[in-house]
Amino acid sequence: MRGRGPLESSSEDGPAGIRQVQIWLALTDLCVIIWAVFGALILRFGLEPDSDLATSGSISLSYPIFSVGLVLVWWISLRVHGAYGALVLGHGATEYRLIVNATLRVFAGVALLAYALKVDVARGYVLLALPAGVIGLATAHRLWRRWLGDRRMRGHLTHDVLVIGDRAGAEELMTAFRTVPQAGYQVIGVCTSEEGERVEGVPVLGTEHEGARVAIDLGVDVVACSGTHRLGVLGLRRLGWALEGSDIALVVSPGITEVAGPRVVSRPVAGLPLLHVEAPSFSGPKLALKAMIDWLGAVALIVAFAPLLLFVALAIKTHDGGPVFFRQQRVGLDGELFAMVKFRSMVLDAEDRLGELRRQQEEARAEADGGSAEAIDRGVLFKMENDPRVTPIGRFIRRYSIDELPQLINVVVGQMSLVGPRPPLPDEVSRYEHDVRRRLLVKPGMTGLWQVNGRSDLEWEEGVRLDLYYVENWSVVQDFMILWRTLAAVLSQKGAY
Repeated sequence: MRGRGPLESSSEDGPAGIRQVQIWLALTDLCVIIWAVFGALILRFGLEPDSDLATSGSISLSYPIFSVGLVLVWWISLRVHGAYGALVLGHGATEYRLIVNATLRVFAGVALLAYALKVDVARGYVLLALPAGVIGLATAHRLWRRWLGDRRMRGHLTHDVLVIGDRAGAEELMTAFRTVPQAGYQVIGVCTSEEGERVEGVPVLGTEHEGARVAIDLGVDVVACSGTHRLGVLGLRRLGWALEGSDIALVVSPGITEVAGPRVVSRPVAGLPLLHVEAPSFSGPKLALKAMIDWLGAVALIVAFAPLLLFVALAIKTHDGGPVFFRQQRVGLDGELFAMVKFRSMVLDAEDRLGELRRQQEEARAEADGGSAEAIDRGVLFKMENDPRVTPIGRFIRRYSIDELPQLINVVVGQMSLVGPRPPLPDEVSRYEHDVRRRLLVKPGMTGLWQVNGRSDLEWEEGVRLDLYYVENWSVVQDFMILWRTLAAVLSQKGAY
């Protein structure tokens, strides 16, 4: 029998299970902060620090005591900023943003207090503790959310949700919840005024105006109101009043799809909360910062991977004597063509054999009478999981995305970005509808949302949707998150062929 973890028990579901996760996460954060602060103390002053904070007055405070206070304030700040909120755990960037905000405000407060009291805190101590703490906390939360996401995908530690709205709005909201099971929203009932006993397989338990009573009777954790409902402003307000004191959270979908939180700003006007949707930005200081990060990051990665690049190049050349690199025309920023560079992973006549493979795929589909075939033609893309044109060396470097490392050259010369939409083929772009052409408003990337959400396993339409979402909502912070997730995607080898 497999041993149980600290949270794997028969009572792990529901609010009690979530509270256990919050407690364990808070304790983990405390350990990380202690490690960061006292690790910085030891590195800066040694195992037996006897230094006091330099002051110009009568205040005398040793670094160990100061470190204890810093640990406690830092830990409490995470709690105050809501880093352990039940509805932010497990999915989205909010959790990480709260960690960074809480940390920066603590150290900003330390700096202001030190200035006011004329206390000199060693810079080396701060420069060690701050980044170590942020990285350590982010890593701890990442590991916990992976564990939590795995449990939620198996139906545990989820929030029971009652959806309120018309049928179309409820279906859209339920589809969004199902798309991201790691968020933990499990719909168990629907309240709608439209006819029908079920919506997307979920029972209809009452009308929209009966939502509060149904939610309390069921004891759900969350009431989710879709962007289209018949409650009206007063009805929605009364719904919130009816849920007061019940510990049931009320979430309202604004009906704005594919728009990320940073672009949506709530500004009340005469007591009416208005959601201002800011236009996506494709120029200015943020873009300049992204370009600088791309160039510096690409140069650093080329230097770091230089031995691996040389070894792979020699292996490919030795295998069949053919060219080391494969250059393919792709479409970049504003529709400009460029030659994307990759390590050659296929035999020399790979392009000549493509037509035959497509014909074999069509025959296989015909024989299967509409069933799935090993080769997959996603829109204008052709993928085959066991492509016979791939060499043994090519199969290995594809598995770990090593074949894509030469694209760092494209990044250095400004044709690509480290993070962005997938670089499309000219034939693919020629079939774009007007909306899809928005993918070309930013540089294509070596990695992106398509890379961390399935890679070659994605349907073409889903890949396009993710690319458009990135274009509409890109940010430097999101780029760093995608780069972080790319490492896990590469190591998992999922969708790599």
